[in-house]
Amino acid sequence: MHVLVLAIFGFIILALFAATVHYQGENFWKDWLENGTLKHPTYTEHIYPSDFFRTRSNTWSNCAYILVGLYAFAFAYTDSKKSINFGENELIQSPQLSILFGLSCCCLGFCSGLFHASLSRLGQHLDVASMYPPLLSCIAIFMNRWIKYIFIKNNTDDSKLWIIFYILITVMSYYLYKFKWSMSAFKVLTCLISILGIFGLIDYLFFRHMFCFKWLMLSVLALVSARIIWLRDVAKKFSAPDFLFQGHALWHVLTALSLMSLYFYLRSESAMPITKQKT
Repeated sequence: MHVLVLAIFGFIILALFAATVHYQGENFWKDWLENGTLKHPTYTEHIYPSDFFRTRSNTWSNCAYILVGLYAFAFAYTDSKKSINFGENELIQSPQLSILFGLSCCCLGFCSGLFHASLSRLGQHLDVASMYPPLLSCIAIFMNRWIKYIFIKNNTDDSKLWIIFYILITVMSYYLYKFKWSMSAFKVLTCLISILGIFGLIDYLFFRHMFCFKWLMLSVLALVSARIIWLRDVAKKFSAPDFLFQGHALWHVLTALSLMSLYFYLRSESAMPITKQKT
């Protein structure tokens, strides 16, 4: 699994590197409507207007999301090959939800990378809109478990709840994209993160013995660290413009780590307390 994931990830890196070399100095994005950050940077990193990657560190760092997504796909594949032990980990029993999470992370990596490479208006729109699906997919994984626990006592492997979540997240993502400019991304993200926090708190209070909370704590720590670094980068107090490790690039890596840790937390579930075996 690791060899396959890293091979695909390596191919993506090589393809992107080849594109940066091929389009070096050609101003690939000249016909795209530019975003205001091209002339008035929000972040510290130096901008190269004629390069394929107009911001280098902030673009490359989005590969972290893609790597997380590829591993989610790999876990979905291996989960689909396992014999189901009913009543145990709901995420492992529903590999389609791992695929949903993987697609969301890869979408975030692509869209955020597109924005930081092009500094275009469309790129910014896609960048912000793509922040929501990974969180929505994690909420769906929590809800899938709780819906089955509360309403579907005779748990079976033919549950089609994942189809409903696919539809709901697709519709919600579309409307969040459509109305991106009329809502506060900070407020939407805060709301989604708060919902995840409430689910995690319920798990801690009532089902503490069934989860590895070290993963959840790592997710929170990575997210808080990312936010602190993001604020310092916006204030131009984190690094020099040409420094290799830019603040916003570390934001990408740390939030990818936060998502990965949350995913592993959900995979750490041992068993729900009242779930009937299939006979």
